[in-house]
Amino acid sequence: MASISAAVQFTTKTSYVLPSQKFMIPLDWKRYQLSQLINKALSLEKPVPFDFLVRGAILRTSLGECRAENGISEEDTLEIEYFESILPPQRVTTLPHEDWVSSISCRISKHFLTASYDGHIRLFNYAQEPVRDISAHQAPISSVCVVPHSELTDESVLIASASHDLTASLTRVSLVPDASPSSQTLASLHLHTSPLSSVASDHTGSHLLTASWDHLIGVWDTTIPTQDEVAPTSDPASSSDRTKRRKIANGADQERAKRKGPTTVLKSHTARVSKAAFLPGSNKRAYSCGFDSTVRSWDVALGACVDTITVPERPMLDLAISPDGHTVLASSTDRTVSIFDLRSPSLTSTVGLLMHPATPSCLVYPSAPTRTRADATSESTSASQVLTGAYDGIVRIWDLRSLKGAVASVHAWEAPKKILSVDWVGEVVGVGGEGGMEVWRVGQGERMLQVA
Repeated sequence: MASISAAVQFTTKTSYVLPSQKFMIPLDWKRYQLSQLINKALSLEKPVPFDFLVRGAILRTSLGECRAENGISEEDTLEIEYFESILPPQRVTTLPHEDWVSSISCRISKHFLTASYDGHIRLFNYAQEPVRDISAHQAPISSVCVVPHSELTDESVLIASASHDLTASLTRVSLVPDASPSSQTLASLHLHTSPLSSVASDHTGSHLLTASWDHLIGVWDTTIPTQDEVAPTSDPASSSDRTKRRKIANGADQERAKRKGPTTVLKSHTARVSKAAFLPGSNKRAYSCGFDSTVRSWDVALGACVDTITVPERPMLDLAISPDGHTVLASSTDRTVSIFDLRSPSLTSTVGLLMHPATPSCLVYPSAPTRTRADATSESTSASQVLTGAYDGIVRIWDLRSLKGAVASVHAWEAPKKILSVDWVGEVVGVGGEGGMEVWRVGQGERMLQVA
């Protein structure tokens, strides 16, 4: 007995475009059969797996079940959007560390950057060889980022780091083998009275944001002053610094890190600030989240909080802003990731949740690979995909067009260990945490990363 068929109209935003026509598709077909149809209709030499969206949700059942769930009548033409499937991530390598890796970046071309609880910043190349090992702070480093800068060349990068030693630092790192000096701390940033949670750069590298347990957010420019902007204090770190400087000749004093002060201080949070980040493509608007269960929007130029999203009893750990600037995601200790639509006139509640069985500690949108080592802006590639890392040691990839479950997930390390940081650039996924750093590759269709 022949199966019942229905009219289907396919659309896509990919380069795999079908001619505009209707297809009569059996209602018992599922994703696999539809993907085969697209490949056959396009006469693709290499099979490309596709997923399908029906009314904003990924197709996970047969077409017949989908029509029934959505109340689509038999007379209506079913409109289906197709896109390349995300292939399951594959482990490339593990980069062992002696201490926990708190923050990572894959945004230096052909290199991996890590920051650790031992106060060190480390740089590895794609051959998994250590390139730099820099003692940057006297306490655990909580966050690290690459600062794009027009004055830097393909031979060096500028790195910002934030630490539990109450400071952030700007460090220039050479990528040239046997360079002398191999790195130089240019400035230390002084404002906070409690450990720092994060540091983030804007897209031009002209400004930074620091977030701290002291409820404050610091706004900084990245110019290096010719003399200290902040006088040394009586704290132990400063005392130690003064002792070291007394041993340095007067001429060498010009080479030491200069003490910078913030250009603006953002005050509104009532508890620890977990993350602050600029709106993509802007250094005038920023967003932050914290343990006061809020996401706050800031006019950076005015130094004022212009909007607050409050979700009671949901302390927030990390935040990510979609590349189009329309959505903010915030991970929380209640094992959820909240989705906020910034275009909504009322930002008082979430528009969706990504449910996790363990606390999601970190999240990131994918970015395109950088063109040069110094250009670390990493243009984002998708506003619908996001990657999360959780305390159960699992990395999950989500498609925000369907929130029922992750589209792919993998276990980092062999034994369950907490994930503390993730990054996703091109087809490179970096995972940092209690087990050191792991590198994974993820692709769409037939495209996969090859790491030498």
